[in-house]
Amino acid sequence: MLEINPTSILIRYNVKLEKEMSPDDVARELFPEDELIRDIVEAVFEGDEDEVLVALQEAMDQGKDALQLIDDALMAGMGIVSKLYDDGLLYLPDVMISAQAMTDGIEYCKRASDRSHEFKAKVVSFVVEGDVHDIGKKILTVFLKSNGYEVIDLGSDVPVDEVISAVMEHRPIMLTGTALMTTTMYSFREIKDRLHENGIDIPFICGGGAVTQDFVTRYDIGVYCDDAAIVPKIADQVLNNATIEDLKEQFHRN
Repeated sequence: MLEINPTSILIRYNVKLEKEMSPDDVARELFPEDELIRDIVEAVFEGDEDEVLVALQEAMDQGKDALQLIDDALMAGMGIVSKLYDDGLLYLPDVMISAQAMTDGIEYCKRASDRSHEFKAKVVSFVVEGDVHDIGKKILTVFLKSNGYEVIDLGSDVPVDEVISAVMEHRPIMLTGTALMTTTMYSFREIKDRLHENGIDIPFICGGGAVTQDFVTRYDIGVYCDDAAIVPKIADQVLNNATIEDLKEQFHRN
């Protein structure tokens, strides 16, 4: 048996000790270098509405354009929140708190400017008639706004006529509907028929606890989505000229 004298063997270890990073640590690595912008981004991430307004005013006092701050700071901060949510590092309450801070900041910037902020596009969102459960729609709206979309939020328990009127008035790139109760989701079919009658063939994104992919795929313009965080990605694809069939292929489960 071969004997090995451990004292004659030199082993060199170069070990990098790493600790698990907290959400705050991850976020700080994503914050921008510009100190004025960074303060706003951090306030949005923390969901500190008062600090968002203070940091915005400081940036404007230092010459930053109010409307440009919406994209460069407020939405950038919310983008970090969305990323950490996607990565499982933040939870929905975190997202909602940050979204409120971002929304307050956007309104503050609009009041401070004599120009209009340009959104990517419009999306009409609603909860079907007879259904008052709107938490899913509120979350969806947060993600769309944080990704640069103007949301025409019709609220909950919305009659079909009101949905059609809003689509005809605002001409959104897509429509999103939510149903939490099985007895209410059949409004989707009437809305689809009325859209066709008016020559409107925009994607109709359907979701909610009562809705299934099999149900939605019965409608030619229907696109199923069960995760609010995915909806901005669908909207981005629509802006990139994706067809409804493209959306179904990309976002539906096989």
